[in-house]
Amino acid sequence: MKAKHLFGAFIMAAFGSVITLFVYPKYFDNSFPATFYDNSSPEVKEARALLTSFQMSDGQQIDFTYAAEQTVLGVVYVQTRRTVSGGQSDNPIAEWFYGNRNSRPREVRGAGSGVIISADGYIITNNHVIENATEIEVKLHDNRTMIATVAGRDPSTDIALLKIAATDLHYIQYGDSDALRLGEWVLAVGNPFGLTSTVTAGIVSAKGRNINILDGDYRIESFIQTDAALNMGNSGGALVNTKGMLVGIPTAIFSPSGASAGAAFAIPTSIVKKVIEDLKEFGEVQRAILGVNIDNVKSEDAERLKLSKVTGVLIKGIIEKGAAADAGLKEDDVIIAINDVAVNTAAELQEQVGRYRPGDKAAVRYIRNGKEQTATLTLKNVAGNTNVVTADMGTDIVFGARLTAISAEEKRTLNIANGVKAVEVSNGRFRDIGIRRGHIITSINDKKVNSASDVRQFSDNGTTLKSISGVQPNGTIFSYQFGN
Repeated sequence: MKAKHLFGAFIMAAFGSVITLFVYPKYFDNSFPATFYDNSSPEVKEARALLTSFQMSDGQQIDFTYAAEQTVLGVVYVQTRRTVSGGQSDNPIAEWFYGNRNSRPREVRGAGSGVIISADGYIITNNHVIENATEIEVKLHDNRTMIATVAGRDPSTDIALLKIAATDLHYIQYGDSDALRLGEWVLAVGNPFGLTSTVTAGIVSAKGRNINILDGDYRIESFIQTDAALNMGNSGGALVNTKGMLVGIPTAIFSPSGASAGAAFAIPTSIVKKVIEDLKEFGEVQRAILGVNIDNVKSEDAERLKLSKVTGVLIKGIIEKGAAADAGLKEDDVIIAINDVAVNTAAELQEQVGRYRPGDKAAVRYIRNGKEQTATLTLKNVAGNTNVVTADMGTDIVFGARLTAISAEEKRTLNIANGVKAVEVSNGRFRDIGIRRGHIITSINDKKVNSASDVRQFSDNGTTLKSISGVQPNGTIFSYQFGN
């Protein structure tokens, strides 16, 4: 009986092999002669669909190697150093009785990634990677290390532009983030945990995400969400399509543990490109403002305003003398498009407006009393005009004080990591509370400031002052809290 069973098993195995010779091509070889099977059968249709799902739109098999090899050459390792107060006192007994007044400054190091975008050494990274750094060093793919300077930074989008003294660098070209589709493959290249030139792959999980991680009323959040594995150190790196073109800058992960959890977020190049162009040309972002307070349309809004769909951007308030006010927009108008590009959420509206500069015109399509209307408005800047703000202006007036950035030497001398200096104080709120020429402001409304635009942004365009901290020229620290 045992021999019979073995003989039977042999016959079945041989028969199965013969079947496999004919069935395998049916499912896995798209070029197998059609005479061997029925093209119209459900099995063949399913097999063809499966094969197609692993092909590019031009019929080529998906291959990540070209994109990966090109991208790693254009991604750098960014290392930062900054000095902070703290550490242990020389005399623990005195510290016990008198506090930690004698604490010594200590050096803190940070790391992230950056993307080379030009042969002459311009590099994109995240603002949070280099914020408050006293020294920035980049390591290229060929292991060269160079000191980088900050050519410009924009906290509202978390983008910074670095410059190194180099030529003939391999750089990554911009791709079209608008053309990304849900489910499309993307690669992320960066330096997680200090592991340089790490490549991970995933798909586009969502677009236009707002996750409320940036500060300020003028922040722009319209992230690409991807499940490509990103971790600490990937910030500022490259998110590229399968052609190796830059479509986003990885910025944040959503994770209970702090490690990759399949939900990562990148700034789309539709935002990045405009910010970088502004920083290169002006040293400051030319931010266009509609002059409205907005929110996503909710079910109750749609019912109250008799909207046919729960979509669009609800105007909750109008800024006096702003672009929207000048064009006749009103509270409870629902914006549905900017220059014929549909906007379904506040994040999408911010992304569209963020592509323009003050002085540009925009056609706003909106719904009022159930009817669609269109208004053409002239966009303004945060100061309420259409002037270009350039870095060589150096200063800006907020609360009656002319403010300018402080030097690295002043930071070291006063042992501070950030701040702006009052170079002139005239009638205004700052003079009323005792701010004088030479005073350095380090925070406004519990937000750290590095520029006059930060002060304006974190004070609602110079209208809200709940708290202020800083340092006097003699090193004396001041801090004030104000009632509502």
